Amino acid sequence: MSSSIHENLQFTRKGIARRSFLHTVSGGALAAGTLSFRDVMSLQADELRKQGKRMILLWMQGGPSQMESFDPKPGTDNGGPTTDIETSVPGIRIAEAWANTARVMDHLTIVRSMTNKEGNHQRATYQMHTGYAPSGSVKHPSLAANLSTHLADSAFDLPSIVSVGRPLSGSGAGYLGVNFEPFVVDRAGQMPQNVQTISDAARYSRRMKLLGRVETEFANTGAEEVVKSHQKLYQQTSKMVLSKHLHAFELDRESEETRSAYGSSDFGKGCLLARRLIETGVTFVEVISRNWDTHDNNFERTTELAGQVDPGMAALIADLQQRGMLDDTLVVWMGEFGRTPRINPRTGRDHFPRAFSAVLAGAGVKGGQVIGSTTKDGSAVADQPVTAGDLFASICHSLGVDQNAESISPLGRPMKIVEEGSVVEGLFA
Repeated sequence: MSSSIHENLQFTRKGIARRSFLHTVSGGALAAGTLSFRDVMSLQADELRKQGKRMILLWMQGGPSQMESFDPKPGTDNGGPTTDIETSVPGIRIAEAWANTARVMDHLTIVRSMTNKEGNHQRATYQMHTGYAPSGSVKHPSLAANLSTHLADSAFDLPSIVSVGRPLSGSGAGYLGVNFEPFVVDRAGQMPQNVQTISDAARYSRRMKLLGRVETEFANTGAEEVVKSHQKLYQQTSKMVLSKHLHAFELDRESEETRSAYGSSDFGKGCLLARRLIETGVTFVEVISRNWDTHDNNFERTTELAGQVDPGMAALIADLQQRGMLDDTLVVWMGEFGRTPRINPRTGRDHFPRAFSAVLAGAGVKGGQVIGSTTKDGSAVADQPVTAGDLFASICHSLGVDQNAESISPLGRPMKIVEEGSVVEGLFA
C-alpha cells in the first residue's frame, strides 16, 4: 500500500473504515484512470445503500399548533387553557396532551424555531415535501423520491416509498419517474387494495407476457413513452404481488401488547406499519394525520388529535430503540406550518409560518434537547431560526446523502436536493 493511500485511510478498532477505504481507493483509481467517474459514483452509492438508512415522516396535515404540542406558553394571554407537563428530560416541558411522547423525550430533539414564508396549505405542503416553492415550469421530486434514488435497493421487491394515507401536494416523484412514486396504503391493518397472494405464479407470468405483447403493439403505434411508464409500473407491481415480504402489511402478526402500545387509531396503526415496512427493507414511509387546520375550537380538537398521534409516535420511537433500529432510522414529526399565537374569536388559531415546531429522532440526532426558541408570546423566533432548507440539509446529513446531489429536470436544468440550507447546529451528537 502506498504511503499516500495509507495516510488517508481511517482506522477503527475493527480495521479500516469502509467509507474511508472506498473514498481513498476509488479516488486513487480515478486519478490513475482505472475507474471512470461513473464507476466511482456507483461504488459510493452501493456503499451508502449498505448502511441501511431509512426515514419515517409523521405528517400533521393542516398545520399543527406548536402551542398545543411542543412549544406551549402556559400562563400567557396567547397560551390559552393549554398547560404543560414535565418530560423524561429535566427542564424540557411540552403540552399536556403528549404524555406518552414526554416519556421518550431523551430520544427527541424539538426544533422550536422553524420559520417560513408560505402560509397557503397547498404551497407550504409542497415546499415542505420537496424543498422548493411550487413552480409552473417544473414538478419537483419529493424529498422521499430524492433520498430513495440514493438509499433504495432497486432489487428489493416492495416499493421504496410508502404513504399511509392519501399523498399530499409535493409527495410525488416529479420528473424522477414512476419508480419513485409513493405506494399508497389507504388504511393500515388491511392488505393494500387489489393486492393478494398469487397462488399460481406460472399462470400469472403467462398473463404478464400476454400483456407485454399487447403493449408492444400499442407502442408501435407511437405510444412508446406511455408504454414504458406503464411497464415500469407493472414491473413494480409484479415484484410486489409475488414478494415474500407482503407479510409486512399484516399487523395481526404483532403481539397484542405491541399493538396496544401503538393505540387503536388509524395513525397508531400506521406507525406500527411504518416500523414493519422499514424493518423489512422499505426506505421511506410517510404516516399522515389529518385535520390539524384548527381555525375554530382549537383546544378541544388538538387534544383529540394528539390523543390519536401521541401513543403511536411514542411507541414507534421506543420500539425502534428496543429493536436496535433507531440508530439507522430517522423519524421526523412536522406539518406545513404552525398556528397563530393569538386566539381568534372562534377559539381557534389561524395559519402561521413565521414560527413553528418540528421534532426529530434517530439516525445520529442528539436526543433530549431543544433547539431554538420563540418569544414569550410566541409571535416570532427568538433564537436560532431554522428554514425548510436547513431542515432538509439536516435530514440529508442524518442519512448520509449529499444535499448538493443533482438530478436533471425536463428543462435540462440541474436541480439539487437542497437548493439552499445548512445543517442545523447542535442537532447531531
